[in-house]
Amino acid sequence: MAVEWLKKKLKSTKSGAGGFDPYVSSAPSLQNAIDAVAGWNTAFPPELNLKAGSLATYNDPRILWAMQNFGSLEGRRVLELGPLEGGHTSMLEAAGAKVDAIEANQRAFLRCLITKEILGLTRSRFWLGDFVKELQNSEQTYDFIVACGVLYHLTNPLDLIDLVAKHTAAVYFWTHVVTEETMPRWDPRRLVIAPDVETHQFHGVSVRAYRRTYANAQDNVTFCGGLNDEHRWLHRDDLLAALKAVGFSDIRTEHEEPGHPYGPALSIFARK
Repeated sequence: MAVEWLKKKLKSTKSGAGGFDPYVSSAPSLQNAIDAVAGWNTAFPPELNLKAGSLATYNDPRILWAMQNFGSLEGRRVLELGPLEGGHTSMLEAAGAKVDAIEANQRAFLRCLITKEILGLTRSRFWLGDFVKELQNSEQTYDFIVACGVLYHLTNPLDLIDLVAKHTAAVYFWTHVVTEETMPRWDPRRLVIAPDVETHQFHGVSVRAYRRTYANAQDNVTFCGGLNDEHRWLHRDDLLAALKAVGFSDIRTEHEEPGHPYGPALSIFARK
């Protein structure tokens, strides 16, 4: 009996279920920390000679544009929604901001903590949870809210626009959108979008919304989408109208990508 138990134990250890698997036997290194959490999408500055993902979010022209439009971030309080792996966070901190960054994806949150350690961030705090619920429950206001790559992942994106307007006078979005001209119904990028277009009333404005599915992309370890498979993209022009409806009078756009592989996208800076 003892021999059979020992054979089973040795077999389970060899198959990767052993108690020593979490240990790292090589010399301490920054790369070990990166390798501890799989699924990296973003890269680190090349001078660090580290292997992670491929996206250079540590020097993203979209965030540079957003900061240029806002002005000096020295001493400003910034809320970042969906920091992914902390690359944009490092840019905001380098510009002088004090950053609260809220990430719902557990793996992405851990990668943010690793980035914080590697890049030595001292004025940024990462929080694990749903930023919509935080905005619903908090009265804290911010000088600037950065929402790069999150609006189109939400089930109710208009709710976020409403909440953002209550917590800041300046916001940056990078988001996917829909227009019939740049993504007509025969476009293969619309295969994951429901055929029926929804119309929502929002502060006196009619907003077209397009229900979309991830088509099981969430099963990949690199997935960095939203909390639910049912999410909605907004019509480009209606999105801008919605921002005006909640008080953002100075609205600027840049980085228009009608041919983006997933669907049209753009940057939006809005200030009251």
